[in-house]
Amino acid sequence: MESSFHPLNPAWLCDMENKMRDIFVEKVTLNVGVGEPGERLEKIKSLLEQISGSKVVKTETKKRIPEWGLRPGLEIGVKTTLRKQTAEEVLKRMFTAMENTVRESNFDGRGNISFGVKEYTHIPGAKYDYTIGIVGLSVNVTLSRKGFGITRKRNKSSVGKSHLIKKEEAIQFIKDKYNVKVI
Repeated sequence: MESSFHPLNPAWLCDMENKMRDIFVEKVTLNVGVGEPGERLEKIKSLLEQISGSKVVKTETKKRIPEWGLRPGLEIGVKTTLRKQTAEEVLKRMFTAMENTVRESNFDGRGNISFGVKEYTHIPGAKYDYTIGIVGLSVNVTLSRKGFGITRKRNKSSVGKSHLIKKEEAIQFIKDKYNVKVI
């Protein structure tokens, strides 16, 4: 028996593909924490610009922690946010640096992914600089669907539970799109 249109029977929707349910990479954020201002911070800033190919900003401390010698406004790290095609290209390189494997625990409940690259020299195209030494970086990937923009507008609204990205959907998306093994 074929499903026919009836407003109380949504079975007819099963044959149609819903473009609103497609998952995509909204942004990729690369972050390096140095811990202190100075010449090393500037060198790592130029390294992150080389890796990402985009503008890099310095991050500042918000709290005072006397034991670590930190005070508010002290520049201690660098970060950059990548979107669209640049984000896709850099993310492929980051997965290559991780040997195309990530842990299931790297995914959060909303489907976002965070992982760390232990040494920047593992990233394809990055060259070792002896003045910097060995530095790692964190990679944060924000996944999205069409319709998520309503949470950022002036008159905010929320996304329905059925439209949110679940952990299992994010894992399947990463496996299919980037050929990554999730352990």
